[in-house]
Amino acid sequence: MPLPITRLRVAVPVPLPRLFDYLNTPENQPAQALGCRVRVPFGHRQLTGIVVAIDPAPGDNQGALKPILQWLDSSPVLGGELLDSLYWLSRYTHAPVGEVLSTALPALLRQDQPQPDTTAWGWQLTGSGHAGLSHLRAGGRPRRLAELLAAGLLAEDVLDARLPEWRASVRDLARRGLAQRLPLTEPALPLDSGPGPALNEQQRVAVEAIQAAQGFSPFLLDGITGSGKTEVYLQAIQHCLASGRQALVLVPEIGLTPQTLGRFRQRLGVPVHALHSGMADGARARSWLAALRGQARVIVGTRSAVFTPLPNAGLIIIDEEHDASYKQQDGFRYHARDFALVRAKALDVPIVLGSATPALETLHNALTGRYTHLRLSQRAAAAAPPRVRIMDMRKRRLHDGLSDQALAGIAEHVAAGGQVLVFKNRRGYAPALLCHDCGWTAPCLRCDTPLTVHGAGRRLQCHHCGARQAAPLACPQCAGLALQPQGVGTERLEERLQSHFADVPVVRIDRGTTSRRDALEQALGELGQQPGILVGTQILAKGHDLPNLSLVVVVGIDEGLFSADFRASEKLAQQLIQVAGRAGRAQRPGEVWLQTHHPQHPLLQTLVNGGYHAFAHSEIEQRQAAGFPPFAHLALLRAEAQQVALANAFLEAVRALLPAQQAVEHYGPMPAPMPRRAGYQRTQLLLSCSQRAPLHRLLASIVPAIHALPEARRVRWSLDVDPIDLY
Repeated sequence: MPLPITRLRVAVPVPLPRLFDYLNTPENQPAQALGCRVRVPFGHRQLTGIVVAIDPAPGDNQGALKPILQWLDSSPVLGGELLDSLYWLSRYTHAPVGEVLSTALPALLRQDQPQPDTTAWGWQLTGSGHAGLSHLRAGGRPRRLAELLAAGLLAEDVLDARLPEWRASVRDLARRGLAQRLPLTEPALPLDSGPGPALNEQQRVAVEAIQAAQGFSPFLLDGITGSGKTEVYLQAIQHCLASGRQALVLVPEIGLTPQTLGRFRQRLGVPVHALHSGMADGARARSWLAALRGQARVIVGTRSAVFTPLPNAGLIIIDEEHDASYKQQDGFRYHARDFALVRAKALDVPIVLGSATPALETLHNALTGRYTHLRLSQRAAAAAPPRVRIMDMRKRRLHDGLSDQALAGIAEHVAAGGQVLVFKNRRGYAPALLCHDCGWTAPCLRCDTPLTVHGAGRRLQCHHCGARQAAPLACPQCAGLALQPQGVGTERLEERLQSHFADVPVVRIDRGTTSRRDALEQALGELGQQPGILVGTQILAKGHDLPNLSLVVVVGIDEGLFSADFRASEKLAQQLIQVAGRAGRAQRPGEVWLQTHHPQHPLLQTLVNGGYHAFAHSEIEQRQAAGFPPFAHLALLRAEAQQVALANAFLEAVRALLPAQQAVEHYGPMPAPMPRRAGYQRTQLLLSCSQRAPLHRLLASIVPAIHALPEARRVRWSLDVDPIDLY
């Protein structure tokens, strides 16, 4: 007797807010089907979806349903807490559940590829290896590796921490029959981590509070730069591992991952798995599945690592929790920090949000008692905080943005054996190319913004759409030859410093020099501990430990002092405090010089005289008076079309869906701050409410209707709940 046909409800990665039904014959079905991937027909395509429900009765429309093409898994890839949390995220962001579930999977598993093997491997010496150890050249890499392996089987992750360049040596030993690779069926020899540094009183209190936490407990670890937050993380993770649980650590940038991985591997004595977009798809899928199977005990990753399965969760840590890179700005827009809090509550585990400059929403939650507030107000190892100085640039001669005084200070610190960071948060050679005769500025033909000058004036590039072109030899408007780069970028600063300090290494760190894998780590490694100059953007302001850095010169902060964005002051304050914190982190005292034409600006005076918290308290009061987050909740509908009338027509149709009620206010349709980008006209509609619930009830009622609007098919549109900027 044939088994009955069942109906599968499948989440398919398409921008439609619904599930899709398919037929299945049970003999092909895995024992645990919910959360497994299936390959399904979808129009003229074949897509990979997730089975989220099974109906034993197909219903009357059985003949209209298509059968699935293939089961791709023998065990679920999504389930339990993670699947429930992703459903919550779909409801909160009002994004199609198929897109949310697909985004949560590593790229390899979004395709119809089998689950890769996650077996951990290690190396040990063969009998010949033990016998021939003394014949290997003393001091050579193969000899050093063989001496490590002489103690027994060592995991590959442990070798990564002990001898970073071991792979070439182990291939040599294996080719000679001296070493062999074996699967780790049981734990290999752990790394001898040794005791960590002694904690000061504030660190000790923080560690004890986190270790004593029972169940869901959100902590704000509010510590000045250099106060030893990472040591608190490490000791909290060690306590988590001792209880047999998993720990997830999020960092804001790929560039921080190698540094964090290296330090964690040296201290924790267990393999530490990475998860970030710079990894190959296979390696990323293996780390993700190792966490799902409980094999990965410590996972360190960037934003998307928040979707890591944690069947034995014990602790979640969000380092630099204020950082804007935790917010996904395309596809469906989620905030990794906020979703991590939701997951920690569902998993019933502690979560630590660490920062020297907490986001105002996070700080408000700590001040009102929703989070436990842990303060670290002194630097670790008795290092002194840097001395901050505001430099008045009015009527001063500038050399590509640097004053004579700044150049003299750089020379003094380098001569004393220190390193100097010249910080300018603008990559490229100059922000614009200007004709001195007629005032023409080289525009991007697809965006409402000037082209940025690169390559010492030879190339123009748009930083918004990526368009590139050669710089003209003469002005296209007046045919004049007086074309001049206006303003200063990191390339121009690098050129000036190289010419002024010909015998000093100058290393530029920005997106242009760090696009290759491990490029940032290599660049910092080349400079090492020798005296030198770093020129960089905000990449260098994010958690990097530069012990020989004694002077930070901040160039061109004035444009951030006057902005229409209500978050601009917060972002600038965080940036200045973070970059200032790179100086004087070891025994060498540090200085920070802020070049400005507005030395009396209240933001600068407050930061210098009262620090970040004085600024934050003042800014929170202003936010409350103005009705901005965290005292209001926002949702931003964006529309893009090649004709602005189409974008406006769509948002007008959306506005017509809004009920006549006072709880949720709306503003627009109105042009975006950058009205045209990449050839598309951009408009937006902002929704605001003093309470979260009415806003989400409204969105839940109108989003399905928005998808059904005829105007929606003529534009590109998106919904951003809790936007971090209005661009």
